[in-house]
Amino acid sequence: MGQTLFFALGLFSNAYMIAIFLVRRKQDLVALRRVGRWYFLLAIPAVIDLFLLKNNDQFVRYGIFLGIFLTFLLVEWVFDYRLRIDWRRNWKLLTPYLALYYAANYGFVVMPWKFSHLAWQGITMLILVIIQVAVNVATHGPWSARSQSSAHGRG
Repeated sequence: MGQTLFFALGLFSNAYMIAIFLVRRKQDLVALRRVGRWYFLLAIPAVIDLFLLKNNDQFVRYGIFLGIFLTFLLVEWVFDYRLRIDWRRNWKLLTPYLALYYAANYGFVVMPWKFSHLAWQGITMLILVIIQVAVNVATHGPWSARSQSSAHGRG
């Protein structure tokens, strides 16, 4: 049950992050803030999964990645909703955030692939992570519409 919830959590996390990045692409920051705050509800199934996996022989491995994911959610919430700071332009804050972001995504790919004995789960997660990172880069990179409008003094 815990491994299934872990996979479902990864699916929802990836799908939601893709949706968040697509909303961000439209440059509607009010909608982004409104939609983004619901992402933190994924902490609930993550904590439940910790309890479901506590007697599993892979608890330590799953627990590490669930801990990384929960830490990622906490850092995101603190930066964006508690402190409300522009941390994406500060490499000292961005670096640990990105490390958590990529580590959480890595866990959602590797754990189902390696320990579920269902290769399709890992392949599915890998495809979603690739899509997520591609959409993320497209909305944050120097070639994004947002960056180009900023460069031209419009935002």
